[in-house]
Amino acid sequence: MRIPTRPAHLGLVLALLSGVGLAGCTTETEEPVSVGLITKQEENPYWVTMKDVAQATADELDATLTTATGTSDTDVASQETAVRDMVADGVDGILITPTDPEALAPVIEEARAAGVLVIALDTPPASEDGVDAFFATDNERAGRSVGEYAAAKVAELGLEPQVVTLDLAPGISSGELRRAGFLEGFGLAEDDPAVVASVDTEGDRDDAAVLMTRVLDEHPDVNVVYTVNEPAALGALAALAEAEVDLDQVVVVSIDGGCRAMREAVRPGDIDATATQYPQNMAREGVRAVVTAVRDGQAPSGYLDTGSELVSDQPAPGVESRRVEFGIRTCWGS
Repeated sequence: MRIPTRPAHLGLVLALLSGVGLAGCTTETEEPVSVGLITKQEENPYWVTMKDVAQATADELDATLTTATGTSDTDVASQETAVRDMVADGVDGILITPTDPEALAPVIEEARAAGVLVIALDTPPASEDGVDAFFATDNERAGRSVGEYAAAKVAELGLEPQVVTLDLAPGISSGELRRAGFLEGFGLAEDDPAVVASVDTEGDRDDAAVLMTRVLDEHPDVNVVYTVNEPAALGALAALAEAEVDLDQVVVVSIDGGCRAMREAVRPGDIDATATQYPQNMAREGVRAVVTAVRDGQAPSGYLDTGSELVSDQPAPGVESRRVEFGIRTCWGS
């Protein structure tokens, strides 16, 4: 289940988004299938999109979808309860975006021992064999792409980098992979003095705004802002605006591909670049995989890269990117 380091082909991304060549309609005689989807929370439109697309796909395939969610990106207890409830209800497969893969490993093992197919979405499992399959963004690659962009843009502007990273939370592998990729892409070691501050935001806009304000109080010369997701980026931008920082001298990069940020922050250039990801692909392919396993006996395995593209209307020298027009066509959320 090793996450590949090569870029996802654009054709694969568009095919997944459109559903071209994939499973179609079913008939009334199809074998019943019950799918469970467990997301992290419903404040972020990313998770709402995943839920909506999973429901639409289940309806298309005449499958039953049961959903559950936590209260935050770190709410383990709610996900543990949801897994046990879904197993007791007799679902055929569970799609889970694990808040803490290590902490959830035992309950996932219980589910699989009970004969339930488990597919991790978005966030890597604790181990390669801890789930049946894993469908997600190559988070390290996404982070690396925005890191390469930020480094090139800083050089183009002639800035001495003063970097702040607005991360997710300890132990959440998706956030850790994005941060590691960003640092690698930028050419920074973990303890590089150019990284003047790193804070955990849990991907929350309001928390990011408060924390970014504190960072600016201590480091007013920050000129590179990396954020783990776009809600955190929007919070950071609010703090930068409040501090009357000249955004022409600050490089802001993020990861997500949500429609709101694409329209309100990437298109006008407040977020210089974002690496898109596609929760709709994860949800669609997860539901289809469970249905295919039950009806055709073809169980999923391994890792599916559901795609990522760097989007910017301010291209950086030597860094491949797509224009915002593409990002708006393929974005998610309202």
